[in-house]
Amino acid sequence: MIPTLEKTSEMLTRTQPVRPSPFLDEFQIGVTPFCLSLDLGLLEYEESLRIQSEIVGRRKINATPDYLLFVEYPHIITLGRGGNRKHLLAGPDELENLGVRFYLTGRGGDITYHGPGQLVVYPIINLKTWYKDITLYLRTLELCIIKTLSDFGIESGRLPGATGVWVDGRKIAAIGVRTSQWVTSHGLALNVNTDLHYFDLIVPCGLSSKAVTTMAELLGEPPDLVEVRSCFSAHFSREFGRSIQVSNRDEVFGNSVISY
Repeated sequence: MIPTLEKTSEMLTRTQPVRPSPFLDEFQIGVTPFCLSLDLGLLEYEESLRIQSEIVGRRKINATPDYLLFVEYPHIITLGRGGNRKHLLAGPDELENLGVRFYLTGRGGDITYHGPGQLVVYPIINLKTWYKDITLYLRTLELCIIKTLSDFGIESGRLPGATGVWVDGRKIAAIGVRTSQWVTSHGLALNVNTDLHYFDLIVPCGLSSKAVTTMAELLGEPPDLVEVRSCFSAHFSREFGRSIQVSNRDEVFGNSVISY
């Protein structure tokens, strides 16, 4: 059974965070886990995977705090580990002509497109400091997206039996995650000002009867991507009980937290 928005919020109020702590490896009442927010900018997919993998490895041994990674990709299509390759409708020549690269990936979910104008978010958090519940984690990511869209006057919600966020039957955000030893990776993609023509190359998320949409299409103009990111971060901090600190690549990579 999928928790309602009200039930999810109720479950998340079991404690009021009062004291930040950077390196938690289990839930502690009254303690707020620390989370670094980092915008990686435009990056090749392989490089983002390498950075995620290194952070995940360090988070597993409690050598780094949680991370909230933001990234923008050139035109790519990714297929999750449970996906169907038949949902890729374009052949190699068409993809090459359009400058689209295709990747098999270890996240959950089916097939999706990433590209400019998308808010791609990869939370790397230790669920042992929150709830060891993957379903609740997915529903709460959806909640953060729903509340972000509400900030811009867009009414959205869930679709029974399908992960993601929807507006009038059209998908506006896709979610595909991976967990290892309760540490999360991969995440979500919110269509802010995405060129929807690229979704014609796939059966989005394997759902042939469902269309996709963007915030720009619904609002009549593109919202500022930085503002959307800021709204999402605020909701993520609140719903996951994290103390967010905005960082930058020079601070993180320069201090050898991870290589770049």
